[in-house]
Amino acid sequence: MNQNYWSRFEYDPIQDESCLVPLIRSILDTPPQDYTAWRRLLRQYPKPSGGFFSKTEIIAGFRELSERQVWGVSEKAFIHLVKMKPMRTQSGVAPVTVLTKPYPCPGQCIFCPNDVRMPKSYLSDEPGAQRAMLNRFDPYAQTWNRLLAFHRMGHGVEKVELIILGGTWSSYPKEYQIYFITRCFEACNEFDTMTRPQAYYPDEQLHEDFLDLPVLEEESPEAGDAVNAYNKAVSRHLRLKLDGRLVAEHEATHWQRLDNAHRVNEDAKCRIVGLVIETRPDEITRDEVLHIRRLGATKVQLGVQSMSDDVLKLNRRGHDVARSRDAVNQLRLAGFKIHAHWMANLFGATVESDIDDFHKLFEDPAIRPDELKLYPCSLIPRTELMSHFAAGDYVPYTREELLDVLCATMPSAPIYCRLSRVIRDIPATDIHDGNQESNFREVAERAIKERGLQLKEIRAREVKLKVVDDDAVEFRTFEYDTAVTKEFFLSYEAGDALLGFCRLSLPTAPAIIDELDGAAMIREVHVYGQSLKIGQESERAAQHRGLGRRLVEHAAELAAQNNYKTLAVISAVGTRYYYRRLGFVDGPLYLHRPLHQPVNGPISDALSS
Repeated sequence: MNQNYWSRFEYDPIQDESCLVPLIRSILDTPPQDYTAWRRLLRQYPKPSGGFFSKTEIIAGFRELSERQVWGVSEKAFIHLVKMKPMRTQSGVAPVTVLTKPYPCPGQCIFCPNDVRMPKSYLSDEPGAQRAMLNRFDPYAQTWNRLLAFHRMGHGVEKVELIILGGTWSSYPKEYQIYFITRCFEACNEFDTMTRPQAYYPDEQLHEDFLDLPVLEEESPEAGDAVNAYNKAVSRHLRLKLDGRLVAEHEATHWQRLDNAHRVNEDAKCRIVGLVIETRPDEITRDEVLHIRRLGATKVQLGVQSMSDDVLKLNRRGHDVARSRDAVNQLRLAGFKIHAHWMANLFGATVESDIDDFHKLFEDPAIRPDELKLYPCSLIPRTELMSHFAAGDYVPYTREELLDVLCATMPSAPIYCRLSRVIRDIPATDIHDGNQESNFREVAERAIKERGLQLKEIRAREVKLKVVDDDAVEFRTFEYDTAVTKEFFLSYEAGDALLGFCRLSLPTAPAIIDELDGAAMIREVHVYGQSLKIGQESERAAQHRGLGRRLVEHAAELAAQNNYKTLAVISAVGTRYYYRRLGFVDGPLYLHRPLHQPVNGPISDALSS
């Protein structure tokens, strides 16, 4: 066990009471207004054992010592003072990322890392991967301890977006998938912030330890050798640990247990309001769409990677652009949010072709993703791409070339798309050549501004910590067509600040799921949460203005105007109660609302208090 990781969950504030009390009093008396003031305060009240208190330790001290001290303010108000910039949960939800265990992958991509200690495409030095490994890929432990970390840092965990990463989700055995998601839900169901929860240690007897696996050889492998070596090593390790099986006995979970966990989560203290899986376009079929929907998924991360068949073939991606189009169309008709992955600097690409390729993502009506991870290819040891590099056939972009690609592409991302990532968080020590700056997104955003350009994608416009007056809020509508739907991006905005939005799909192609025949579809409603000055109460936050209900009513009116009789929503498990209050009723996989008149009367653009 890594003691540095687990020690953060075992801190006892009582032992430092003599130093913590005056520090907390000083924070309350004169709240630090910037980083310099904060560091000055920490130096004034150091830890008895040496070093400075972390924000997690200070918040833990406030909580634990509240039975012995009268602070005079609520825990919520104190957390606002300590957090200063609550970036992680500023979008209204706590993102909890968990990784599946290593497992054989059907892909043969020449650029993909082959770290046998990790699920395919991940490296053991990445922060999220390290957390997963230390929790032995136990889904319950990963979820619980991430919730605990957020809670101890003062972040709310009432609304959780569960993000399941780990290569190609669809290639894992179905029973493992059911088990994994069930245990994530059970962790949320049982996590109670009122009981001062402790860390959850995974059972070492139940979970395979992939640290035992030897790292694959360093030399540049020939075509397919690295992937085959990864798959053989992982399969052999699993079978040795599991007596010839690939799924452990305790992972053989049934659907009923997951359905029970879903029902409990509907009114749990930590509700899952979004569930994300990642897979490949060639894994998407109608049966797969139905399966991941029954699991509770609401968003799919899809590795499109390129809009060029030639580039996809050179990189041994295993599918063509037509397969990506078909996958996106099926997922969109089923109501899923489309979170595409796109890679610059792949083998065979150039700066000019990459800029053109990026624009095709939004010019092609069969793609047009809702979110996008823009990942320039990294040259990683023990990949087939290394052999092309050694032969001089592949050269990573220079810093300026990569900057030119980002400055020419990021500003063209439309207002309905969110650039969730630009540059993957791969440690510099794992990159053989090419960009090693993990903050290159910030570098690109500064360069974009210096070149007189402006970002209009969602992340650049989120309200974040801005305070917005009701009089400045406007309702806006943006329409665009896809290959299978007419899309409406409905939003409430104040100037260039985005407070919330709704994605409404009006199908123009036959339904692929009988339950959705003839229905309009709400694919997402998102209202941002933290829009107040630090220390203020949250009654005027965006999520308390009734914007979500108003967006749903606007969607219902538009659907009715376009002659749809019902409005469906791809509700997460944790948002079912919310939609039921708005007139929706449960169907087998979706919630539905007859389209007559809006619930609670007609919509007014005036905001309620």
